[in-house]
Amino acid sequence: MSTQQTVKIQLVRSPIGTQQSHRDTVRGLGLRKLNSVSELQDSPEVRGMINKISYLVKVL
Repeated sequence: MSTQQTVKIQLVRSPIGTQQSHRDTVRGLGLRKLNSVSELQDSPEVRGMINKISYLVKVL
């Protein structure tokens, strides 16, 4: 019985004016508006995406 770990992230800064790849990463994580929260499975891929845009998001 293995329960999947999840990680919650919140968009705390606007991606306007950032690199296109960073804006694409924000959308890929399921974040739309400012202060929106997304809960995703904790995986190395998701952690890498969070690390790439760490200046825009907050991990809850």
